Amino acid sequence: MTAYKLWYWAEIQGRGEFVRLAMEAGDIAYIDMAREHGSEALIADMEARKYRTPFAPPYLDTGSQVIAQVANILLYLGERHGIAPSDEAGRRWLHEVQLTITDFVAEVHQVHHPVGVGLYYEDQKAEAARFAEEFREERMPKFLGWFERSIEGEWLTGDRWSYGDTSLFQLIEGLHYMFPRRMKAIEGDTPKLLAIRDRVARLPGIAAYCQSDRRIGFNIQGIFRHYPELDAG
Repeated sequence: MTAYKLWYWAEIQGRGEFVRLAMEAGDIAYIDMAREHGSEALIADMEARKYRTPFAPPYLDTGSQVIAQVANILLYLGERHGIAPSDEAGRRWLHEVQLTITDFVAEVHQVHHPVGVGLYYEDQKAEAARFAEEFREERMPKFLGWFERSIEGEWLTGDRWSYGDTSLFQLIEGLHYMFPRRMKAIEGDTPKLLAIRDRVARLPGIAAYCQSDRRIGFNIQGIFRHYPELDAG
């Protein structure tokens, strides 16, 4: 099978990392196009597309179609590569969890950009501090508690890992980077999530990827950004 072409920004993990992790864990062949050719190539590729153009990356070129949106890409890969439940009801439930992760990630980004996406963080620090307090105290426990209650076995959907588990891994890792003090204070309430994070880290494909230079570290250019003034226990 020809390798998929994954298009996302070259400089950050971003939302593309949720797709990368699933493919790395599932040993699914792909070419990280902008990492190889630069983000200018991503912009050129998007501008060249005239039919069903993605609104934004990440998007996956399968050779016969182009699929955008993280949850949509993972739904496609899950059905075709055995990284989702085999039954339709299970796949729909997993998709629901992934869409909820998408909602949470949008709120994560809003912590440091509560006023305008086009503004610098420094231009909205006061509003970010207000938003971060509510996010830490209310939204984090609400989302993480729901994910914790949704786990059906050793893995999210039972006895085998799925793309939902790799997404939860990225979510927990990102929150630990972004809110180390807050996560230390509340992580005892989510032992199943932490266990999944540890199991995913031990998957051969994930372990190899995380030890390679292809795994860009968290930084203050991505979605999960650590600003000490926004963290609290």
